[in-house]
Amino acid sequence: MQVGIIGLPNVGKSTIFNTLTRAKADVANYPFCTIEPNVGIINVPDANLSELSKIYNSSKTTQASIRVMDVAGLVKGASKGEGLGNKFLSHIRTVDIVAHIVRCFYDRDVSYIKEEINPVDDIDIINTELLLSDIEILQRKREKLAGAVKSGDSEAKGRLEFADYLIDKFNHGEFLNLKNLEKRQSEFVEEFDLLSIKPVLYVANMGEDEASEDLYKKLVEKAGKESVIKIYAKLESEISELPENEREEYAKELGIESSSLDDFIKRCYQMLNLITFYTINKNETRAWSIKSGEKAVSAAGKVHSDMERGFIKAEVINCKELLKLGSINRAKEEGKLGIEGKGYVVQDGDVLQVRFSV
Repeated sequence: MQVGIIGLPNVGKSTIFNTLTRAKADVANYPFCTIEPNVGIINVPDANLSELSKIYNSSKTTQASIRVMDVAGLVKGASKGEGLGNKFLSHIRTVDIVAHIVRCFYDRDVSYIKEEINPVDDIDIINTELLLSDIEILQRKREKLAGAVKSGDSEAKGRLEFADYLIDKFNHGEFLNLKNLEKRQSEFVEEFDLLSIKPVLYVANMGEDEASEDLYKKLVEKAGKESVIKIYAKLESEISELPENEREEYAKELGIESSSLDDFIKRCYQMLNLITFYTINKNETRAWSIKSGEKAVSAAGKVHSDMERGFIKAEVINCKELLKLGSINRAKEEGKLGIEGKGYVVQDGDVLQVRFSV
């Protein structure tokens, strides 16, 4: 999974990036402190993983991970080259989720590009630039399709009409709902890594006062509570500097009940409809993320392309059941180990041992 962190300048993107990844990206009180994107990895906490590794006494244990990219601040006119312009926009075309950082704090020591902090306006600025960038891409595609139609390409006619529909929709500031598209339309849209269709998680960068809560409420009214999480970036960056055994207790004293990292991971998994499966052997016990509803052959492909091509069968047991039994051999003896084919739909927590031919 890849997540791109975006937002206006000086909303706390790099601070939140550091909070999530425990990295040391530069943080400064001026726009465009970040020029080239910072990239970090979040290892997904998993209580089952270490216990599963004991079954084979695996040499290595590998968590599922999220790749996070912190890119430069976006400003009004970015789609036309303002700020870092299209360089910024190109960085986030390949991500699976956009984490949009919204400033929900007042601080005279941290400058801002506008006189007033208003989450609704901030979201609108970014959304407009994403739509304008997508329109530019679609217009270039439209020119090629129009030429193909003149040459007698019958299939191009339908694609041209759909491109015109999208351009008109985006020009009116309307976003596209992928659930309403036919298969061919979805395939057309996915060709271009359009920015405006990516799932967006709004991250409220919070202060510690009531005024910050008022800004948060405006953000929720605009984006919907299910699409928003809170992160007290400044406070959590200070907590991260404490000895590890003191962090949890201090956070509780300050009223921070759950880790922002846990909230962030959980929401990303929910938005992409991801589940976890495991592979275990003497060399490595590893957690993998996959979309809910994917089949065993696709899961095999996540591990290695050879496994997908030469898939024969998968031995399957849920991790909870396996941990109760304590070994694969006992699972076989008690008839708990399922033998599944390519069409088996992987369930959350499944342990898969794939048999394949090369």
